[in-house]
Amino acid sequence: MMNQYRFNKIACSVTLGLLVSSQCAFAEENNDALIEEVVATASRLQGSAAAVIEERKSQAFVADILGAEQLSRTGDSDAASALRRVTGLTLVDGKFIYVRGLGERYSSARLNGASIPSPDLTRNVVPLDIFPSSIIESLSVQKAYSPSMPAAFGGGSIDIRTKSVPTEFIAGFEIGAGIDSSASDGFSYERNDSGLNASLYDAIAVYRGDFSLSSIIEEKALKPTDTQTAGQQALLLNKQLLRTLPRDLEIEEESLDPNYNIKAHIGDSFEVLDGQLGFLASVAYDSIRDASEKRNAIITNDLSENCATSLDTVEQVDTSCYEVVKDSVTSTENERLNAVFNVGYKREGHQVSWSNIYLEDNEDEVDVSILQAPAASSSFAIIRDGSANRSHEFLYEERTLSVSQFQGKHTFLDFGGLGFDWQYTRSKAETDIPVDVTYKFGDKFNSNGEYVNSVVSGDDNRAVYSYTNMEDHVDSYSGNLNLPVYLSDFEMEFKAGYDFVDRARIYSTSSFAVNLSGAAVNVDNGGNPLNNSGYLTDSFIDNSSATIQFNEPTSPRADDYLAAQKVAAGYGMFDVIYQGQWRVSGGLRYEEFQQVSIGTSSLIFDGDDLDIYYDPEKIQAGTINEDETYSALSLTYIGGESYQIRFGYGETVVRPDLREVVPVSYTDPLTDIRTFGRSGLKSSPIKNYDLRYEYYGSLGDSFSVAAFYKDIDAPIETVLQIGDEEYSATFVNGESAEVMGVEIEWMHDLTYLADGIFTSGNITLSDSEAVIDPAQAGSLTNPTKRMTGHSEYVVNLQLNYDSSDGEHSSSLVYNVFGERILAAGVLGREDAMEQPFHSLDFVYTYYPDFNSKVKFKMKNLLNEDQEVTQSGVTVRSKEIGLGASLSYSYEF
Repeated sequence: MMNQYRFNKIACSVTLGLLVSSQCAFAEENNDALIEEVVATASRLQGSAAAVIEERKSQAFVADILGAEQLSRTGDSDAASALRRVTGLTLVDGKFIYVRGLGERYSSARLNGASIPSPDLTRNVVPLDIFPSSIIESLSVQKAYSPSMPAAFGGGSIDIRTKSVPTEFIAGFEIGAGIDSSASDGFSYERNDSGLNASLYDAIAVYRGDFSLSSIIEEKALKPTDTQTAGQQALLLNKQLLRTLPRDLEIEEESLDPNYNIKAHIGDSFEVLDGQLGFLASVAYDSIRDASEKRNAIITNDLSENCATSLDTVEQVDTSCYEVVKDSVTSTENERLNAVFNVGYKREGHQVSWSNIYLEDNEDEVDVSILQAPAASSSFAIIRDGSANRSHEFLYEERTLSVSQFQGKHTFLDFGGLGFDWQYTRSKAETDIPVDVTYKFGDKFNSNGEYVNSVVSGDDNRAVYSYTNMEDHVDSYSGNLNLPVYLSDFEMEFKAGYDFVDRARIYSTSSFAVNLSGAAVNVDNGGNPLNNSGYLTDSFIDNSSATIQFNEPTSPRADDYLAAQKVAAGYGMFDVIYQGQWRVSGGLRYEEFQQVSIGTSSLIFDGDDLDIYYDPEKIQAGTINEDETYSALSLTYIGGESYQIRFGYGETVVRPDLREVVPVSYTDPLTDIRTFGRSGLKSSPIKNYDLRYEYYGSLGDSFSVAAFYKDIDAPIETVLQIGDEEYSATFVNGESAEVMGVEIEWMHDLTYLADGIFTSGNITLSDSEAVIDPAQAGSLTNPTKRMTGHSEYVVNLQLNYDSSDGEHSSSLVYNVFGERILAAGVLGREDAMEQPFHSLDFVYTYYPDFNSKVKFKMKNLLNEDQEVTQSGVTVRSKEIGLGASLSYSYEF
């Protein structure tokens, strides 16, 4: 359906995309005669975007595509930050993508069409920031359901397509460095990441998880001696265990700049056995350090009128506006390593490949915070009684994802062009937290609010040490048959396939607390509240009442879990084009889904414990068995080369996460709220409707407008409750929910205003409503509300420039989302709303020659901060800061 001129123009732009102005001559032989030559020109981005647009245009179901050149244009370093440029997508916590205003549970991600595990401790979905843009060839976001995709489809499905084996020799490297305004002053510490000490681990079994003196006496059968009582002996044994904890966590103030990265790749292709054998190898390392000021607070239920406008800092808090205010400075260091090795062979309609990807993302965090309770009825606030609680938190998290993938594509011309493609992928995600430590102090201040000294109060949990490990394994294998059939007025394709996923997850955590009894103990810190050198030293342990206690919950509670998931699916579908004008596509997918999650504990020592945790009723409560058929239909009117009108309908489902169906608690990193799973959660069936108009003009111009509607039955929503100083949360199935909206997208050449200028962007306007049965809504203020995480608008704008000599290109990139519910309000409090964040970035690229590239980027030019308000009062805020980076790359 593409005319010859259009085809030649796109082919020229893609082949010579490194040239801003290029000329290509295409010759077509017919009886050895040259019949046509076409000359075409296009800018660098317009050329690459044209190929991407052509792929989107040819899709039977609505999809958006981001190519590698577009990722380079915006300077986004990973898949998550790049995907926020796609129409209707918003980025949350730098990791998770919300599609069409729906939370991360309503989106799914695949790698080259295969299911992969998640290294995130709290969610099934993959945190997309772990995929660096350097390994990505393109990103596909399918918003209309197709039977060839998994039925677990809500807002959309994301396919991350990695770079493949080249057809000729390539090699190159990149080095870069950057600074951040918020990283000029931060914290660091000497990390001890050896993990849980062996003697402490063995002691759990020896003392059956109870480190109390009475338990030690009983298990060790201690008897009084001439010099010590049994209690004194037990106390010494307890303190010996306490000394095995890493206690030399010294905080130092320093500049965290600069950030830096280095990347390299090499690949080639050779003629072997009448075919092409090729390889691609790449490696990259990034170090990113940052510091930010944060606030987390809980407002009172009875706000005074001036709260919304008068409170900016804790020192000003002299009313009862806040129950609790926590102000902190958080310093982070991210180390990211990725390595790719691909081998591929291609010959006469057949190609096979073996891809290996290793991704490592380590984050080290130091958080120093001050906690106050400013409400009139509370007992600690700097401005009122000269006291506050201080905490020093240390967290080191290692996330890894390893993928080994075999793929094949085959075309059998002797069988009517029958095609068959397949993949087998084995992958493993692991998260290990060898350092998770919190120290708690009581600070004293004078009447001027100046720091005096710190004490450790005589009660429990003055220091808490936790160790966490999670492994998530996935085997994914699938195959697709397709048969093209051509009749006089019909172009048809019939497809059938299978898709199997086996998944297993093991999650375990152990926590130890340092407790004191009696009067508060002064901390020898030399007048510096950041100085930990006088705390938990051998002398402090010997001369205080400090003891260690294992914090594992006793049965039948649990904080560990095991989970397994199996999906077996088969589908059949058709794609029919009539007279080049009408296109009808659709089909059915049959899917068997099985999932079981079992809450367990480290405290399993005999058969009685097994009966508690592996009780058949508990297993059944954490089990989901579904056997359903899902349908999809797409109807397209093709108005020649210039426009298309599409209609789509699909039946899909969203299922509970592995962790949500067992009564296991965890802290949600998005909300910092203690969250509990709940047995008996059901899946949420969805009916999806899409209508879209697409226009394709000259010079890569394009325009589309779409409307969508989703009807969700039994949506999974978060229900909150509030305690004395913090929220807690769990999950319920609501009665119903709906989402509706309009999306507008464009790319437009502006050369009539100035040479080399063009613009692109998209706008999404939408609304949603979730209805929760008041009987199950707990303490929610609004049982009927907008869906959690939904933004009523999302705007992406780009102004781009490519110089006529091919040496310069630049982009001004803007993104903003409308306010969205971060946490539902409880006990009369309004919903906590994350406020719009206006992101403005500038990217400039200089091409000194054909092989070299220099890129300069500035981030957050508007110097915006992230903010969450509740009833008009700021309850969460985070400093982002200005950032700048410079990189140089060379292609051999």
